[in-house]
Amino acid sequence: MPLQPGKPDLNGVRAALIDLDGTMVDTAPDMHAAVILVRAEFSLPEISIEAVRKFIGKGMENLLRQSLEVDVDAAEAEKMMGPALDYFLRHYAVTNGLRSSIYPGVIEGLEVFRQKNVRLACITNKLSMFAGPLMKKLGLMAYFDALYCADTLPRKKPDPLPLITACGNFGLQPHQAVAIGDSVNDAVAARAAGCFLLNVPYGYNHGESVQDLGADGIVESLLEAARLIH
Repeated sequence: MPLQPGKPDLNGVRAALIDLDGTMVDTAPDMHAAVILVRAEFSLPEISIEAVRKFIGKGMENLLRQSLEVDVDAAEAEKMMGPALDYFLRHYAVTNGLRSSIYPGVIEGLEVFRQKNVRLACITNKLSMFAGPLMKKLGLMAYFDALYCADTLPRKKPDPLPLITACGNFGLQPHQAVAIGDSVNDAVAARAAGCFLLNVPYGYNHGESVQDLGADGIVESLLEAARLIH
């Protein structure tokens, strides 16, 4: 759909700051597989991929904590978090990229961004040990000028620091960049940084609709987002 009525257009935007999980790649199948293996370490039963999708987007710790709290209370889950993190790092290193898939329109959109000389940064709350290999495996890394992960800077989304840093490294002001994501974390970070914001409706966002995130527009794909930039 076009930009919402009364909102500014994207004339003059020179950089796109794009989320990874739920925006460019459906990573839920790989994370679901790793979560099942973590839960098995504690003799907990399998949970559905639909449940795991609702826990994605706020970092690895949140994913694990919520996945454990399906069966145990918050206090018990907190006690389990130390070993659970170690288990997840080991299991996700194996499952990462096995069943993940690129969403429709992503590659086409990245091509258009490049044709328009738009600088590209991927800003994700995924650890660099997982994000980089996944993007390389799927052929995405070659499109990007920069990658900012959960462990790249002292703070991650929803803090605006990664977006502000990316703009600064590109020699741009935040108002010259558009953040593209699928969740409230992306929205809060973009607004705090002073960037334009586009949301895609097909991602995770913890099971909630993106309609209420106050974006400058909701786009059906990265291709549609790229076409909005002049």
